[in-house]
Amino acid sequence: MIEVMDEGPGIALEHHEKIFEWFYRVDSGRSRDSGGAGLGLSIARWAVERQRGHIELESEPGKGSIFRIVMRKYGSLHQTSKIVR
Repeated sequence: MIEVMDEGPGIALEHHEKIFEWFYRVDSGRSRDSGGAGLGLSIARWAVERQRGHIELESEPGKGSIFRIVMRKYGSLHQTSKIVR
């Protein structure tokens, strides 16, 4: 399992599944110059799922976010590392 935490603005529950969709951005008012293209999390999810893993999200507005990448190795869960930012 790889875990990434931040102290950002957090993500409201209604966006939790949508943020993994291609080109989705929580704040649609931000331009691509300042807010990205909405591809990062969709690419991450695609890559993880291709390896038979999944991404979990814990987040709520004002409290930051925790993303967990859980990979399977030889049919069982395998913990590899923890990254904290």
